[in-house]
Amino acid sequence: MATAALDGIRVLELGNYMAGPYAGTLLADMGADVVKIESPAGGDYSRGLGPFAPGSPDGAGFLRLDRNKRSVALDLKSDLGKRTFGALVARADVIIENLRAGTLDRLGLGYDALAAAYPRLIYCSITGFGRTGPYRDRAGLDLILQAESGLMSVTGEPGRPPVKVGVPAVDLASALYGAFAIATALIARERSGRGQLIDLSLLESGVSLAIWESGVYLTTGEVPGPLGSAHRVTAPYQAFKTADGYIAIGATSPPTWAAFCRVSGLERLREDPKWSDATRRREHAIELASIIEAVTVSKPTDEWMRSLSDAGVPCGRINDLGTVFADPHLMERGLFVDLPHPVLGSVRAIGSPLHLSDTPPVMRRAAPLLGEHTREVLGEAGVPPADIDALTASVR
Repeated sequence: MATAALDGIRVLELGNYMAGPYAGTLLADMGADVVKIESPAGGDYSRGLGPFAPGSPDGAGFLRLDRNKRSVALDLKSDLGKRTFGALVARADVIIENLRAGTLDRLGLGYDALAAAYPRLIYCSITGFGRTGPYRDRAGLDLILQAESGLMSVTGEPGRPPVKVGVPAVDLASALYGAFAIATALIARERSGRGQLIDLSLLESGVSLAIWESGVYLTTGEVPGPLGSAHRVTAPYQAFKTADGYIAIGATSPPTWAAFCRVSGLERLREDPKWSDATRRREHAIELASIIEAVTVSKPTDEWMRSLSDAGVPCGRINDLGTVFADPHLMERGLFVDLPHPVLGSVRAIGSPLHLSDTPPVMRRAAPLLGEHTREVLGEAGVPPADIDALTASVR
């Protein structure tokens, strides 16, 4: 098997829940040695979020989100903990933290202090609102930033109460940006010999996802609102009711629009200038959707899937996650994996969607137990055995 792409890169991860930890997971999947530094008094807060498999000390989400890492339990408020952390930083390439702005600075472990001692260090700070600006001291969670970034204002159905995206989109986007920024900084360090600070905020990650909507607002001044499943500038591109459920259809290009009209029996629309291109169709999207749905309700979803797919029209079922996790295509692609765990034996999980021909992701284990690797990691860093004994005694 080829050497993993990030083999030999050492990462220290400090944080809770999702944005910072998932950035660490993305690096660990590619071979980085990610050591999760956790408080001896319970560790990452997401360990305590259920549901819990029988016998598991940690929540189901944590077991999967924090895969491929080693855990060290360390009290960074104690002198011994700080001194030990310094020994780990001396061997590290990257630090990831998603604590509130200034938390590690107050402990004397912030970027300025560490970079002065270790100029090659790459330090990724993920906060709700960034390390500068009038909002820097505000706490930030995914829901709050989905609201403040504008994402909730364009999600859901028109005229209905605001809803968030069904997954923690801002946390996950921040993790993806964080991993990308770290990989970029590692390449830059090869050229310059210097590390750098990555200041990443959930707010800006969320706003950045409105890249398409920004084109509408900045061009026309129109403030985008929620559209349900419809597209903002083209049509038809949404979910339509069928005889037994719904189907998503995207017939926006000239060839797919022509094919859709032929299969659906709506050839007359092709002859009407009102529907001649995607822009005109979007201007009358509500009327168009009504015309289309009057036809799609006549047949079941499976029948539409067959006829539209055969004609080359993009379409899809509205699958629930139970259906997704049993999908034979995804199984053949290897997206679902079984991760070894010291208590549960094996944990079924979503693996990595990345398919690299020479340096594929590696799935080594499920999330670690709290402090599971404290002795191992500290021994590698040359921490005296007496100090290791003192540090491990406080884990609970």
